[in-house]
Amino acid sequence: MTIVSRAAATAIASLFLISSAFAQTTTPATPAPAAKAAPAEKMAPTAKKAEKPRSAASLECSKEADAKGVHGKERKKFMSECKKAAMAKPKT
Repeated sequence: MTIVSRAAATAIASLFLISSAFAQTTTPATPAPAAKAAPAEKMAPTAKKAEKPRSAASLECSKEADAKGVHGKERKKFMSECKKAAMAKPKT
């Protein structure tokens, strides 16, 4: 192996090794103490996403699900079926 090929191999190897040094990030700046003590009202659910008002059928189905103690996937299925049934009922 000649000196030129060794130098080229060393240069290529050093490029691979130095790339990891540039990939490291600096530590983020610490937030001000006032930002840490932010009131809980800033984290209110309405700030995340604007919620639509719930229909009367949805509220009624939710009350039924609570009374039956339904939770998780079963509650989701129950709510879906209940709301479909409520929409199918003719309004008087």
